[in-house]
Amino acid sequence: MARLFGREWSKDELVRRAGRMSQLCGVRLGELGDGTERGVRVADLWTGSGFAFTVVVDRGMDISAATWQGRSLCWHSSTGVVAPQFYEPEGLAWLRGFYGGLVVTCGLTYAGAPCEDEDESLGLHGRFSNLPASHVAVEEGWQGEDYRVSVRGQVRETRVFGENICLTRTVSANLGENRFFLHDAVENEGFDPSEHMILYHINTGFPAVDDGAELVSPTLEATPRDAEAEKGKEGYAQFHTPTPGYAEKVYYHEMATDKAGQVWAAVVNRELGFGAYVKYAKAQLPRFTEWKMLGEGTYVVGMEPANCQVEGRDKERERGGLQFLQPGERREYALEIGALTSAEEIAELDAWVKRAK
Repeated sequence: MARLFGREWSKDELVRRAGRMSQLCGVRLGELGDGTERGVRVADLWTGSGFAFTVVVDRGMDISAATWQGRSLCWHSSTGVVAPQFYEPEGLAWLRGFYGGLVVTCGLTYAGAPCEDEDESLGLHGRFSNLPASHVAVEEGWQGEDYRVSVRGQVRETRVFGENICLTRTVSANLGENRFFLHDAVENEGFDPSEHMILYHINTGFPAVDDGAELVSPTLEATPRDAEAEKGKEGYAQFHTPTPGYAEKVYYHEMATDKAGQVWAAVVNRELGFGAYVKYAKAQLPRFTEWKMLGEGTYVVGMEPANCQVEGRDKERERGGLQFLQPGERREYALEIGALTSAEEIAELDAWVKRAK
């Protein structure tokens, strides 16, 4: 049964009160219409609880806007949701189309810093988030006493004489809930092994990020990426007001899990009783990077579950950590992402982290 407006409702009770379920929960395909966003296909989903989010169909089916009762869960950059035809792959030019949003997927064959790997020039964070999806379908309907909405599509990274990797993504949400589920199935449809790097760039912003906010996670160890992150490393989990000239700090976290092998991490604003969280399986995504960027305008904290670190594919290869997909091999990744909307929910997270550690 769905919980709405302070009580639980049966299917019969709700269908008698709504001429169409979109009055409460739904999914709608649309298209952006102005500037560099013009022509970008999107899918808007809402759950009736005040939770709503947008899947950017033409940008890897990633998640741009996400709100709960008017409060944004994420940071939006100055670029807007740039159409994929403006993608610049060289060096750091990926940043010209980095709209922030709640989820930007990096990969599929390379992610992290620009580099030269085996005589190939690779730009920042890969091509995936600038590829449009195909075979897009939306679904909405009752599953017993639960009402679910979803959007599904395929994103392919391929070239002649190279990789042929297909990712099938399903993003779904349930009536009355403040979360969505992201499920990816990645398959090597080529005939040769292919490098495989994937990172989920979850970009939390104001008001979850503000003075006094913090990262709550089952961190066993947080390792600074570089000399800049070494400065003030003991405060890796604490956040402050925007700072002029702030230089990004990046930390690699070793995470504890619960008995089911799950990790639960969140950026929380205790004063506001609000935050954004992610749950995922460590066996699927063994790495976790924190991106702490508390500058003016670029005021964001990234939670980044991944199968790699972020120093580039060449470094990943040198360390012996670079993963490959064999011909016909398929891997699946499942994440739950949502809002923490009260002090009680934040306390539940605190208790979970204490048990996991």
